[in-house]
Amino acid sequence: LKQKGLELQKKYEAEGNEVYLSASPCYGACDIALDEARWIGAEKIVHVGHNKFVKTDLPITVEYVEYNIDVDIDSLKLVLPYIEKYKKISVATTVQHHHQFPLMKKFFEDNGKEVFIEAGYWAAKAGQVLGCDALGIKKVEKNIEVVVFIGNGLFHPTAIDIDPSIPILLYNTYTKKVNDVRADIERMKKKRRGSLAAALSCKKFAVLLSTKVGQFNPGFAKWAKTELEKRGFEASILVANELEPLPVNNFWVYDCYINTSCPRIVDDTEEFGKPILNIDMLKEFFALIDSKPS
Repeated sequence: LKQKGLELQKKYEAEGNEVYLSASPCYGACDIALDEARWIGAEKIVHVGHNKFVKTDLPITVEYVEYNIDVDIDSLKLVLPYIEKYKKISVATTVQHHHQFPLMKKFFEDNGKEVFIEAGYWAAKAGQVLGCDALGIKKVEKNIEVVVFIGNGLFHPTAIDIDPSIPILLYNTYTKKVNDVRADIERMKKKRRGSLAAALSCKKFAVLLSTKVGQFNPGFAKWAKTELEKRGFEASILVANELEPLPVNNFWVYDCYINTSCPRIVDDTEEFGKPILNIDMLKEFFALIDSKPS
């Protein structure tokens, strides 16, 4: 989308606006360029490519502009042989394809399927999946036999955490291929279990606190530090906007990281070189520690 920056700049300047382009990384609608906007005195942020995520009021007006990419609806027939034996399905996609979601749903219904969809918590649209929110599918889990995810890449479909007996099929809109991503999800879960096991031998913990507006959870960070110290561990809170492995690992004294920001950071354990626990995993860690004989 950043390749479209100059095009968007010209559009807004022609309307009489003074335009600056954010060159910072953007990880989603949780990551709004507030700092950049404050420094230049911006009156509005135009956030391209996502829909609204942050539920609280922000100090600067944010206009969300979705970036729609069409899917060849007729090509969905390639999915039908893989779901021939199933009657009840859930269909999911990402925000860039969601403008066609009614057509996707109708396609499968016209081919004899009963489609179950709900909205998530952060993902406001029924059938939309985020890398951190597939709750909409979890809500219909008991009604379905298979999930069909329409998009590309593994980041979004591997967020779907439901009964392991339910296949999760990825229809890649570019390659036009269908794959069951169950094995990828199980590998991710195995990696997380490995981090939890490794954390049991750790003594010094760094709690990661992001200042990104949709990832800022100081309450979780303070709670984690307090609970770790209560159990005799050393703990510090590391705060940054960008929680990258190199600068974080400069604090080499820590054995383990507790993540309070984007929950998908735990997938980057290899890059950080140390176990990473989300808050739900930390609670499981505490349960294991507390159950040990004193």
